[in-house]
Amino acid sequence: MTSRAARPPGSPGPDRRAFLRGGLGLGAAAALAPALASCGSPGADSGALSFWSFNGGAPQQDPFTQQQSQWYLDIIADWNAANEQQVAAQYVPLPVYNNGSKLPTAFAAGDGPDLFVISPGDFLRYYNGGVLQDLTPHISDEALDDFLPGVLDTRSVGGRVYALPFEVEPIAMFYSVPALEAAGLSEGDLPETWEELLDVGDRLRSAGQAGIALESEPGYYQNFVWYPLLWQTGGDVVTSEGEVVFDSPAAAKALGLWKEMVESGISPRRNPAAGDAVTGFTQGLASMWHRGIWTVKEMESAAPDFEYGVIRLPIPEGGEYVTSLGGWAFAANSRGRNPEAAARFCAESLASMSDASIDRLTDWSIGVKTDIPPRRSSLERADAAGGYDNPVMKAFREEIYPGGRSEPRFPPPVYKAVSDAIQSCMLGGGDPALEAERAAETIDAFMLTYEGAELL
Repeated sequence: MTSRAARPPGSPGPDRRAFLRGGLGLGAAAALAPALASCGSPGADSGALSFWSFNGGAPQQDPFTQQQSQWYLDIIADWNAANEQQVAAQYVPLPVYNNGSKLPTAFAAGDGPDLFVISPGDFLRYYNGGVLQDLTPHISDEALDDFLPGVLDTRSVGGRVYALPFEVEPIAMFYSVPALEAAGLSEGDLPETWEELLDVGDRLRSAGQAGIALESEPGYYQNFVWYPLLWQTGGDVVTSEGEVVFDSPAAAKALGLWKEMVESGISPRRNPAAGDAVTGFTQGLASMWHRGIWTVKEMESAAPDFEYGVIRLPIPEGGEYVTSLGGWAFAANSRGRNPEAAARFCAESLASMSDASIDRLTDWSIGVKTDIPPRRSSLERADAAGGYDNPVMKAFREEIYPGGRSEPRFPPPVYKAVSDAIQSCMLGGGDPALEAERAAETIDAFMLTYEGAELL
């Protein structure tokens, strides 16, 4: 169980500058190039393995973030109590971790963490860069089979697993009951189609209520919550065969929806309350909000008496319901201090058949946060514990999650082309058809020379 499997045929070796593409300009990458060394030095010292995340060890914690931080620290403590190779948490603020250059720059400079969390949206940056350790040798077949269908697909290449998810996060539409009532609307008026969504938004605005909040900040998260619009229209970005299909009426239609909502005044140009849903809803800054299942825990923790609800994302006429399923995963640096120990840490923490591993994912999903566990056994225990009994969580479990599709994994240039199209249409007055065409041309040019793992 200690041998490292070879990388799948056709996969790239380490690219010291790959981490910087899409995060820094080529000029900045070139300036750093002389300083780049091989990514780390396994076994170089006997110090603790560094585990970077935006949860573990977070300072100035409110009760919500404190629970998340403690969950990480407990995992580390359990490991440290049983293993000579120690692990230490290092906190990185979420905006820096998610959209900043700190993590890719650290890897490019040979100082990447031994352990880190990764989303599907950024998986290929690190896999194609050659720094993801194969976790498969440390996971039993029984444990692999315990993961829900599809959740490992965007974390695997050639049948090998390179990251282990600890959550599944569907996207939905939240709504404020007081805002609806103030506009003379009832829950029977909640939209099921895009046209109905625009109508409800117009009625809210006309009644002096706040609008329908959409993610306005460019980044992996904005792409993640926007993708369902593209899929509902039958569109996509790139097929599994590598064909670029973004230049389509479907993409133009999806880009056009958010453009219309912002330009008509139905949706604000910036995130209400700096993206804080609790403040947004309770202070009347948002009437509806396009966001994820974690919002349930936020509301429970900070505004337990506020009346709100959730519905599936509305769909276009003739379209089919689908939503994004996101979630973070543990990953190990193949060029860190001790890659084998780091891989074992990931597997034993999240993919063991032990009660501790199974319960850990249950606790994260219905105690620490509100999510769907990625494993059947954990989900069964969450169901049995009543984690989905309240109406909002029941809706996620029975109506919203079953129509989900995993967040895509695209290389940075592909993600960035889509992001630019969303931003141009939503906030820059761009023409949806032209922006879809421009993005497709950019992606097509990139794909001509792309040699990395499959895009999913």
